[in-house]
Amino acid sequence: MTSDYAKLTTGTLVVEQEGKLLTITLNRPKELNPLDPVTLLELGECIAQADRDVGVEIILLRGAGRAFSAGGDLKNHLRVHQDAEAMRRMGALAAAAMDRIVATSKLVIAVVEGLCVAGGLELILCCDFVIATETASFSDGHLNVALLPGSGGTQRMPRWTGPLRAKELMLTARFVDGKEALALGLVTYCWPAAELTERLASLTADLLRKSFAARAAIKYLVYQSQESPLSAGLQIERAFVQHFETTHPDAHEGILAFVEKRKPKFGPPG
Repeated sequence: MTSDYAKLTTGTLVVEQEGKLLTITLNRPKELNPLDPVTLLELGECIAQADRDVGVEIILLRGAGRAFSAGGDLKNHLRVHQDAEAMRRMGALAAAAMDRIVATSKLVIAVVEGLCVAGGLELILCCDFVIATETASFSDGHLNVALLPGSGGTQRMPRWTGPLRAKELMLTARFVDGKEALALGLVTYCWPAAELTERLASLTADLLRKSFAARAAIKYLVYQSQESPLSAGLQIERAFVQHFETTHPDAHEGILAFVEKRKPKFGPPG
């Protein structure tokens, strides 16, 4: 485990850095990687650390074993749902972890190779890319045990799939495979499992060739489009782009490199 992150986890996560990539793996495979309070706390802290780490540009979020995450720990929930204060604390931990994924300037790519259910589905809805294998399996699942999506599912999923499809997925709690998830807009790409490693390496290499500052700006502006009316979002975009393209060194370097027919040399995260 990468030393700077080892102190942030008790083993619920495995954190590994390779170059500019940081991989965070949910690591309770026997329990299908539940999002219990400890896991959520440690995940939030690792994302916060990665956001401060200038050596990291992309975060890969994965699950060990046959699941990405099956969501909340229902045995723990049996106690939590009888304690309003414990329920509030649990919700706050989930919100903090997911809000950090949304807010970090680093790109976060969820890689789903198995089950992704309930809270696990809400987790991927916070990410910038979601990669699924053809054999991955997705379900909201909450309604099967008379629970509700409480970590953004009712708010984020309609923005991804549209309200009619989001209601259908939440109200039926049915499972969809990677190919259908792609058609529904739940995932960015669906690849054969045998091609996952090669294609993921190609995607991250392509992203890393682009300006970190410009990537972070696009992430921020797209987030603003979800938070603001169109008229306000357009004003935010115009002001941001005007400032970025007239002051940031990467914007000048990108154009200059194109004109000089060479590879650009963009600055580091900062």
